[in-house]
Amino acid sequence: MKKKVVVFGGGNGLSTLLSGLKEFPVDITAIVSVSDDGKSTGRLREEFNIPAMGDIRRVLISLSEVEPIVEKLVNYRFNTSSDLDGHTVGNLMLTALANISGNMSDGIEALGKVFNLKGTVLPLTEDNVILMAEMKNGKIIEGEHNITQSKETIKRIFYKEEPAIPEIVINKIKEADMIVFSMGSLFTSVICNLISSKIINAIDESNAKLLYVCNMMTQPGETDDYTVSDHIKTLNSYLGNRKITDVIVNGGKIEKEIIEKYLVKEQKDPVVIDYNNLNDLNVYEDNLVKIIDNQIHHDVMKLALTIYSVLL
Repeated sequence: MKKKVVVFGGGNGLSTLLSGLKEFPVDITAIVSVSDDGKSTGRLREEFNIPAMGDIRRVLISLSEVEPIVEKLVNYRFNTSSDLDGHTVGNLMLTALANISGNMSDGIEALGKVFNLKGTVLPLTEDNVILMAEMKNGKIIEGEHNITQSKETIKRIFYKEEPAIPEIVINKIKEADMIVFSMGSLFTSVICNLISSKIINAIDESNAKLLYVCNMMTQPGETDDYTVSDHIKTLNSYLGNRKITDVIVNGGKIEKEIIEKYLVKEQKDPVVIDYNNLNDLNVYEDNLVKIIDNQIHHDVMKLALTIYSVLL
């Protein structure tokens, strides 16, 4: 029987991780954040009162077994002077299926059959949640888009109203052999899945290893000057009795010119591995750097192989 892996995340980080992990013999469940309220997703949320579907679209594609043209179709974004401007075909499909089936989860399941998914995709909640943040200067900001656009530093995040968590999400967590917290925006893609007492209780009741895939670069406003242990301390502060047991870090070098470009253009630095503060953890280090068009990416197959090795 395949071992069960639950992966928490959102954004590009989660979809990148899953695109490699699907090639291994594991039972994958992706629990996806649904608080994004920008661009096409935000407009559809407001009009149809549904959770965010942009990250779900990316995850569906990353776990799918379809021809490249289908991926291009689903990710196609209209550029027009009409109300379609900015919308992606996949977001519109998910919205339509949610309306047809009565909820987002059933809509995802229906689309998953078409895409021949190698895993299960579940939204964290069916609620149209609003993410809130208290910044270090005491300011309260409403909405994920406004939080990520703010130049202030996040102190903590919370939801405007407590979200209802589907029972299937709770059960998948309790049954997991390993729970993976994906790389990506620490607060707005990963921790936003943990600000629910039901989620934390389910993790506490599981026997799963808790694995964190650490980011390679810091993120302004979220993880400025963070080391690997800083990422883990922040994650652990939102967890309950059970804490991170394993961490995957990048030990590969990044060329000086690329580091300088990221620093100047995006105010991002490489995350420092502070070994002295990681003694209580199982640390898995490898060269995970893959440069594509002068952009830093995780080597998806190396990362997936490492995750699978930790699982076994």
